This record gives sequence, structure tokens and C-alpha cells, in this order.
Amino acid sequence: MNETINLLMKHRTIRKFTKDKIRDEDLKIMLEASNRAPSANGLQKYSIIHVTDKNIKDKLSQIGKQSYMKDATELFIFIADLFRNAQIAKEKGENESLFTSFEMLFQSIGDSYIACQNLVVAAESLGYGTNYFGNIFNDIDKVIEILKLPKLTFPVIALGIGIIDQNPQVKPRMNLENKVFDNSYKIYDDYLETFKEYDNIMQTYYDLRDANRRVDSYTNQVITQAKKSFIERKDILKSIEKQGFILSK
Repeated sequence: MNETINLLMKHRTIRKFTKDKIRDEDLKIMLEASNRAPSANGLQKYSIIHVTDKNIKDKLSQIGKQSYMKDATELFIFIADLFRNAQIAKEKGENESLFTSFEMLFQSIGDSYIACQNLVVAAESLGYGTNYFGNIFNDIDKVIEILKLPKLTFPVIALGIGIIDQNPQVKPRMNLENKVFDNSYKIYDDYLETFKEYDNIMQTYYDLRDANRRVDSYTNQVITQAKKSFIERKDILKSIEKQGFILSK
């Protein structure tokens, strides 16, 4: 197994970092690697906010309700960014409404995720730990305000990077046959039976957020996660529209 594949197979979410800084040259390499990510039509419809201000980190951590977010050595917020291209169009005498459609936003979100994963792979290849944060959606309007985001931009995902200070297990994954299908989608007759083995495997995994307790089975997690009430996240579509996007377009 080559180094790249081995790295991907050993990915773990790291939630505890040392106080040591990441070397400037390593940070530059990571961001250069992220910059090489493929994007829709090559238009790179995303931007990255590097959060270095402790006060901003603290505010984002409070929104996310995860204290270890502020403890990440480096914190990046990936932004779906159509503002830049709209400004280019405007300066060329074109209408910025070219960039308000759902299709454009969808492409931009995809670009953001791909670039973020490139940064993850680069960071982990240099020996650093990473942690995705989807918790910015707890109060997306506040995040937009804090980061001073203009219209036609939208926060997609946050990423923490640092020097590893814990040793979590590699989290089990379901079998490939359960999510890789040939030519058409596969529907099972009995999903609980299909995932019985994976349920058993998942219950041998310990999440370091609660190190004394094994995690629940996968099929139980499907239900408990779906039932979680994120009141703050119910108006995300309204937030998208407030940013100037037309979802019906």
C-alpha cells in the first residue's frame, strides 16, 4: 500500500491539539495543495477565511457549542463565493444576476468541500490532525455577520488543524458493497439485517468525547441523529436567500 492510500485509510478526527504552532512553511504548503483542488468549470467558486483572531474563534466556538473548536491551532472557514465572479461580471458590463442561481450556489458548495478535503489530506500528510466543523450552521446569520461576508457568499464548512495530542481509534466504516453499486441504485429487502454486522462493529468503537462509553449501533445513530432538534438550523434556506441567491432559479 503506498503512502497516500495508507494516509487516507488511517484518517481520524482529532479534537485535542498541543499548544505548539504549525510551521509557516507547512501552512503555506497545505494551502497551496488546497488551491490545486479541482472545481466546476475551473472557476474556483470558493474562498477561505483563515481565522487568527482569538475573539472571532471564541465567538464561532460559542455558536458551534464545541469548546475544542477554539482550541484548534489553525481554523479555516470555507466559503461558497459567487461574489468575486459577480464583481468581475459587473466590471465587464454584465449583470451580476448571472451568479444568483441555485446551480451556481450548488457548484460553489461543491468547490468548497473539495478544496477543504485537499487541505485535510495535505495537513495529515505532514503529520497534523484535522477536524471538520459543521456546527457553524447553528447560527449561520451570525457567522456571516462575524466574518463580514458580502452578498453571494455563504459559509460551507469549518476546518481545524493542529499538532495531535490524542490517539483516537480509526472509526469503522460500512462495507463498500452497501454504498458502491454497479450501474443502478441497489435497494435492500431488509436494511436492519443488512447492517447487523456493521452495528456490532460500531459498538466496539470508543469516541474520545465520551471515552468511557462505546458508541451506539449505526442503525440507532441513524434515528437519534435524525431526531436531534437543531432549531437554529431550520431557517438556513432563508439565510441563503438573504445572501442574494434565488433558489427557484
